[in-house]
Amino acid sequence: MQVNFAERAHNHNWKLDPIVRSLLDTDFYKLLMLQFIWKNFPKTHVSSEVSNRTLKVKLADHIPVESLRQQMEHVRELKFRKSELIWLAGNTFYGTRSIFEPIFLEWLEHGFRLSDYEIEEQDGQLILRFSGLWTEVTMWEVHALALVSEMRTRAALSVLSELELDVLYARAKTKLWDKIERLRTVPEVRLSEFGTRRRHSFLWQEYVVGALHASLGQSFTGSSNTYLAYKHDLEAIGTNAHELPMAMAALAENDEELHAAQYRVLELWQKSYGGELLVMLPDTFGTRQFLAGAPGWVADWTGQRCDSADPILAGDEYIVWLTARGKDARKKRFIASDGLDVEDILKLHGYFHERIRFSAGWGTLLTNDFRGCHPRGDDALEPISLVCKLKSVEGRPAVKLSDNLRKATGPLEEIARYRRVFGSEAEDGPPIVV
Repeated sequence: MQVNFAERAHNHNWKLDPIVRSLLDTDFYKLLMLQFIWKNFPKTHVSSEVSNRTLKVKLADHIPVESLRQQMEHVRELKFRKSELIWLAGNTFYGTRSIFEPIFLEWLEHGFRLSDYEIEEQDGQLILRFSGLWTEVTMWEVHALALVSEMRTRAALSVLSELELDVLYARAKTKLWDKIERLRTVPEVRLSEFGTRRRHSFLWQEYVVGALHASLGQSFTGSSNTYLAYKHDLEAIGTNAHELPMAMAALAENDEELHAAQYRVLELWQKSYGGELLVMLPDTFGTRQFLAGAPGWVADWTGQRCDSADPILAGDEYIVWLTARGKDARKKRFIASDGLDVEDILKLHGYFHERIRFSAGWGTLLTNDFRGCHPRGDDALEPISLVCKLKSVEGRPAVKLSDNLRKATGPLEEIARYRRVFGSEAEDGPPIVV
């Protein structure tokens, strides 16, 4: 893909170049989760919120609220295109056809809408809030994060000359190529692109995906960005996220139901997808307690994604857990996805090679790594930690404990209650970079 990034940034009227070009421009798991929610929780009301964990970056100083609102209104006006729905209906995902039900696709075409939203300035930050039916709120997550991330990028680029922009992107391309060259020395490595939510820009993400696809052969397994998978005939990667067990837990009527919610959501997912797409994300309320109390059938799932623990320790624990239940770990998947860069991917591949089927979900430090590239030497383009988390379900607070205390979300009294019910100890993990 040939793009003159400097000319595009310097001369283009950004108002005519929307950040989100399609409702498919989201992580694939959001569509899978949307169908799950539509099928099982069509009347459930929730709220969610976008916030910036990198407090030193005051987003309100860089992003005009009215400009953000214009981009969000554009997203609300988008509709699924006929060609996109045909692709969802007829494509093979993870070797399986008809993952998306015809009646669901019909609803996407005629019944889907995004919820209302609020934008608030608070201590120099921008807070985005969404509330409504869960089916209307859930898809805002990735769209909103991508909007905020790219609007920060556009603000930083707007003060640079065309020559400075040329230098910036030349350095970024060189940096990307150096990473690709390192990966090419280990052709057995497997990775997919997970970088939509905190990308530098849509055009840069598309460039990066094209570069990986052209250069890495079988090492590059696909993209979590559904639109890029659709546009470039790639495998769409993803299954589910913390949002589902958080909601199931919030709906629990007592402590017993609360503890069981982390397994109940897997039962419901398994039923909803006919035994396909069985990669679990066990760290919502603590991975160790999850594995310790898991029913026997959980070991039959295809694999596990690690999103907050040290992946070396988490992978070892998963292998031991599988072996104790008579499963061959070499036939299972272990996916790491938390703030990875090329050094981490190569280290983890070497450590787990031939012990378990390891792969990496490479996110922000793939699609938004401009560290050291700025022609003026500042940090205006360095990635920040933007998140969108479920806040409430039917008026009840939503909680995530995580394997890293720094990633816990929810009211403090509810976090304490959840720790008591799940027996999950607070572990202070490494600082959150992205």
